[in-house]
Amino acid sequence: MKKLLMFFSVLLPWAMRRSLLEKQFGYSIHPGSHIGFAWIFPRRLVLEEGARIGHLTLCKNIDLLHLGAHAIIGQLNWITGFPTGASRHFAHQTDRHPELILETHSGISSRHLIDCTARVRIGAFATIGGFRSQLITHTIDLAAGRQTAEPIDIGEYCFTGTNSVMLGGSSLPHHSVLGAQSLLNKKWDEPYRLYAGVPAKPLKELSPEMEYFRRSEGFVW
Repeated sequence: MKKLLMFFSVLLPWAMRRSLLEKQFGYSIHPGSHIGFAWIFPRRLVLEEGARIGHLTLCKNIDLLHLGAHAIIGQLNWITGFPTGASRHFAHQTDRHPELILETHSGISSRHLIDCTARVRIGAFATIGGFRSQLITHTIDLAAGRQTAEPIDIGEYCFTGTNSVMLGGSSLPHHSVLGAQSLLNKKWDEPYRLYAGVPAKPLKELSPEMEYFRRSEGFVW
């Protein structure tokens, strides 16, 4: 029955769909937010004022999708993971949080793959730019012979270039840029830097006076 409701809801006009999603699935969806023709069915969904999700994006098998005010997920993104529950997978990680958090005015452009087996946080005013980037939180621990997952953290006012890879346990400091086709595989803590390469490392200091770092609106025109 629940699957039928899911399919049926996708076909409804947005006002009716929003009402059904709140009443039947317990989602929290601000009247000023919007979901396009997309399959968005995490366990919990929170859309704050002005949040938007584009057409043909898929989100499933995660505990929480939370978009802060005016956060945007574009078209054709694939967001999935492994939810908590009674399973041998990740049973050793009792504090695992399979969720995607987009803070206020942050954005994910189009055609990205985001694995939220552990938490992925996109900080306020940060942008996952370009196409075909991969955020992968889980892997196989070869020493232990089991799967494991670690969070990914993208700081406030960051920008990540096209076709980049970000692995579990990595973080990009606030007000930083990850160059196109780079591999982020560790925690960095120096802000106002360009990180690039395979693996990524700090290459250049960036001016705090750059307008991207000072803007008060998330979408870049």
